[in-house]
Amino acid sequence: MTETKTKPVPTLPDAQTVTEVEHYTDRLFRFRCTRSQSLRFRSGEFVMIGLMDEARGKPLLRAYSIASPSWDEELEFYSIKVPDGPLTSRLQHIKVGDQIILRPKPVGTLVLDALLPGKRIWFFATGTGIAPFASLMRDPDTYERYEQVIMMHCCRDAAELEYGRKLVEDLENDPLIGEMVDGKLVYYPTTTRDDFPHKGRITDNLTSGKVFRDLGLDTDKLDPATDRGMVCGSLAFNLDIKDIMEGWGLREGANSEPAEYVVEKAFVD
Repeated sequence: MTETKTKPVPTLPDAQTVTEVEHYTDRLFRFRCTRSQSLRFRSGEFVMIGLMDEARGKPLLRAYSIASPSWDEELEFYSIKVPDGPLTSRLQHIKVGDQIILRPKPVGTLVLDALLPGKRIWFFATGTGIAPFASLMRDPDTYERYEQVIMMHCCRDAAELEYGRKLVEDLENDPLIGEMVDGKLVYYPTTTRDDFPHKGRITDNLTSGKVFRDLGLDTDKLDPATDRGMVCGSLAFNLDIKDIMEGWGLREGANSEPAEYVVEKAFVD
């Protein structure tokens, strides 16, 4: 169910007002909020958001990737729900008109500037790790820099893929970048539990060569001369993908020293 409302003006310092909330499963939801005109960020970056902890009289903040692109007039976030999580146990109950705290200092490594020029870019995500790529997939700059964009997203169940599926589907008809996306964006969702057209962990689909065969690519690995990678998931997932890419000759990049792949090291609770 999607709830929307005309956006009101925030009244508290560092506060933004929730304008839309959508729940996908008992574990996943997204929300949109107002954006200060002064906030500038690069698609793929994250900010600290949260709620006031009345008991301590201090804000309770966590790092969240901005799921909306840099050109969007609002901000979007995609979150898990943790019953006993310090923040998400409360954040999952926000409603339109509520206020959240947002520290306007975006940072992060999942930005195009941290990569060397290439032909093809791979986005590797598990769960809510798709959030920064939701931003990058909606940014025209992504399609101007790369001939092909491959989004690999793995979740336990098919229902948990709904956010990404709907986003990719809407992109094809997007008035701003629909024509740029056409023929360039490849969506490769997988599950580890449900029966699904593509199954298995991203790491297994890469090392077995299955994803390359499924996509009709004449290779069985990423080529450091042409392929670029971005990774966002659990710590274990990130390390496994790093090992695979470095085994193929790709080097980890950073804002200060671009290379062939980057990994996000910030996590939500």
